Amino acid sequence: MSVVLPPSLVTFSCHQPITQKHSSLSILKSFSAPDHASLRKNDLKNATNSGCKSLIRASGATISSVTVEKDVTDGTLFVIRAKDKRGFLDVIARVLKGVKIEKPTIQFDEEEDCFVIKFLVTDLNGNRIEDEESLIKIENALTEAIDGGVVLMKPGFVAGKSKTDRMFELMDGFLKNDPDSLQKDILHHVEYTVARSRFSFDDFEAYQALSLSVRDRLIERWHDTQQYFKKKDPKRLYFLSLEFLMGNVINLGIRDQCAEALSQLGFEYEVLAEQEGDAALGNGGLARLSACQMDSLATLDYPAWGYGLRYQYGLFRQIILDGFQHEQPDYWLNFGNPWEIERVHVSYPVKFYGTVKEDTVNGKKCKVWIPGETVEAVAYDNPIPGYGTRNTINLRLWAAKPSDGYDIESYNTGDYINAIVNRQKAETISNVLYPDDRTYQGKELRLKQQYFFVSASLQDIVRRFKDVHGNFDDFPDKVALQLNDTHPSISIAELMRVLLDEEHLSWKKSWHILKQVFSFTTHTVLPEALEKVPIDLFQNVLPRHLQIIYEINFAFMEELKRKIGQDYVRLSRMSIVEEGAVKNIRVANLSIVCSHTVNGVSRAHYELLKTRVFKDFYELWPEKFQYKTNGVTQRRWIVVSNPSLCALISKWLGTESWIRDIDILTRLREHASNSDLQKEWMMVKKINKQRLAEYIETMSGVKVSLDAMFDVQVKRIHEYKRQLLNILGVIHRYDCIKNMEKTEREKVVPRVCIIGGKAPPGYEIAKKIIKLCHAVAETINNDDDVGDLLKLVFIPDYNVSVAELVIPGSDLSQHISTAGHEASGTGSMKFLMNGCLLLATADGSTNEIIEEIGEENMFIFGAKINEIPALREKDSSNNAPLQFVRVVRMVRDGYFGFKDYFKLLCDTVENGKDFYLLGSDFASYLEAQFHGDACWQNGMLGNT
Repeated sequence: MSVVLPPSLVTFSCHQPITQKHSSLSILKSFSAPDHASLRKNDLKNATNSGCKSLIRASGATISSVTVEKDVTDGTLFVIRAKDKRGFLDVIARVLKGVKIEKPTIQFDEEEDCFVIKFLVTDLNGNRIEDEESLIKIENALTEAIDGGVVLMKPGFVAGKSKTDRMFELMDGFLKNDPDSLQKDILHHVEYTVARSRFSFDDFEAYQALSLSVRDRLIERWHDTQQYFKKKDPKRLYFLSLEFLMGNVINLGIRDQCAEALSQLGFEYEVLAEQEGDAALGNGGLARLSACQMDSLATLDYPAWGYGLRYQYGLFRQIILDGFQHEQPDYWLNFGNPWEIERVHVSYPVKFYGTVKEDTVNGKKCKVWIPGETVEAVAYDNPIPGYGTRNTINLRLWAAKPSDGYDIESYNTGDYINAIVNRQKAETISNVLYPDDRTYQGKELRLKQQYFFVSASLQDIVRRFKDVHGNFDDFPDKVALQLNDTHPSISIAELMRVLLDEEHLSWKKSWHILKQVFSFTTHTVLPEALEKVPIDLFQNVLPRHLQIIYEINFAFMEELKRKIGQDYVRLSRMSIVEEGAVKNIRVANLSIVCSHTVNGVSRAHYELLKTRVFKDFYELWPEKFQYKTNGVTQRRWIVVSNPSLCALISKWLGTESWIRDIDILTRLREHASNSDLQKEWMMVKKINKQRLAEYIETMSGVKVSLDAMFDVQVKRIHEYKRQLLNILGVIHRYDCIKNMEKTEREKVVPRVCIIGGKAPPGYEIAKKIIKLCHAVAETINNDDDVGDLLKLVFIPDYNVSVAELVIPGSDLSQHISTAGHEASGTGSMKFLMNGCLLLATADGSTNEIIEEIGEENMFIFGAKINEIPALREKDSSNNAPLQFVRVVRMVRDGYFGFKDYFKLLCDTVENGKDFYLLGSDFASYLEAQFHGDACWQNGMLGNT
């Protein structure tokens, strides 16, 4: 009788069952540990051919062997020889998942003085496994399990059993993913964690119990992954970012089982999913990029950790009252976060202020920082699973808590009020994403927030390194630190301080280590937008770090003088310290000087870095600069946000492999002209538009036609992203419709124009743009002459969950930033994935998208990057087309009300102040819109 084995307790096996469609590659993945290139290449290179012996070290005590014999009628025969037979069959059952094991036997070989365990292995269809790579993987999996000390016994735990064996007995395998097992776990959490009766609990409590049940399964994988990394000791990647916008967990592959389990309990999976609020851990594209980065690192089996801040309130919740934006704290943690794990025992002191003194350690002079304030950083872990792998990495977020010293001192003196104030002051550090830095207090809080984040992260990283290594010479071989933009750049000075002041390494050795571990990704396109920190602020908050930065800069300037001579203008531009009326630290310059790689986020961005943003540095170190175009994961932006399209794609491709390898999507081109595919595709689009239309009506009261083109621009509100250009285009369309005869209106393509995004609290022009959108919408949506031919809708508090409704339901998406101002732009990729066409300028990653899909499949308009400087010199607003002058005049004259309020907004695009070239690009923009209308009428855009 064949046995279908349970998941491995030791290896990292694929969660997907092996079906007849799966290749031998899928089979071997079922047995593989995380396939890190640096670890597995040597395994495959050194592995013996099938039929030869592979040595196994079992806890260093005895030597066993695994032999494979393929020439067997009923399957592939595995023979294991070991000094001790106890626990072997359990190990085999745990390791070999997704195959059949038949005819196991155990005999004792007196001649070799060992036990011989034999068993046959086939796939689930009864076929022999013959390819060499799969067999090697199986051998390696068994080797890993036995080598981990699972087999041989150590006396002294329970009746002579080892602690490891006892733990395995108590665990009794992985948690099962069938509906019955999930139901039991859900009800267990309802009763014992949520503390509700299993006979009476609501949707939110069911959501909490389901999340905790899924988290339990994540924790199993997380523990296995960390144990594997600890044993293999690979070089680890640490991704440092102040923003993350993580999504739901989909990579476990158990959504259908969860849905069935809930259905039998009387709940709907989709209803419970709506109970989950978005984690307020980021702002926009940067945060979603970081989330996709973590997903991909886990899926590709990298030994990676993410580090960030656990914001209490995040950015802000956008409230629209009478068309005006108001900000409210986003209390996203009020009802808890079931996905996170608080690590109260993982905390580190973070210091601020104080003085620096000299001391002598081992006969050498060193600096000692005596802080004036100490705050505790407490860790909260969020497991991040990979897709198609058991690899589960970690996102560790830090929350600020008061140091015990403050409270004890205050309580001892009876100053309870001061204790409370200190507590509130400490917790403020991790309260809000990007504190308003228009004041000194705001700048100070932002600097403290950045340092708090990197100090805690580096203490954790160094601690983990020292657990295994006693020599910092190995640090560059085991640690890679990726700085996501300039926010974590203070980690450079912090690591130098740790090496110099705490580990007491020499400056030369510390500097040698430092230059090998940091890589820097910048998202900035304008030199004037690069982050700077006033020196007096730095001196006050981080006095020791300022000294270190001065020393780094002095060494860099001396090196630079030897290379370029006494060019003081260039030396001044490249210096980390900016001289002037207000002296500043240029943190981007610090990052470039101390990193081995500087990364742009698109090819266009890379060219801007070379020629404008970091021109001097590129000429000095061209080998440092590279680019990796930003991307997004299809697992989040198709599988989760558009399940109907996901099913359609899998059906026509005949595989779900594209969920892991997106290049497989190119095979859809073979079916592009198939009328059945087109009909099914449009049915999916119609369903998604229906969902979006229902949301719009619920949210705004505006009923929109599904026969209209859904024209969408959703992103952070900013002048360079040119939402104002979009609104002026809507006004032009409205003006044209109003002046048409009735017969002409019958030819008009109906549009639903959707705009969404948040304006930074202190950004007055951005807030005026939001108000203008509402004022124009109020006029258009209530005009009976226009009816369904044109609607304008603003979506408030745009976030990831709303994006999952908007993006799949869109027909046309606008990405219309002034060329040269968008570093990359991942939003366009999400819309494209969902079958939405783009109306865009040739900016950021759009240029590479053009190369992939062809300009004929996009609506490109506007000036190119190289044309922008000349246009600004010509004062484009004075040469704007008449259509542009007319629509701006309508706003200025109060056609949509609020005449005085919009005056400043109109001034930004007239009278020689049109910096973002709305007037210059307006005619081209209208032409691209006309082209979109024509394609829609011809059935080429989505209305077939």
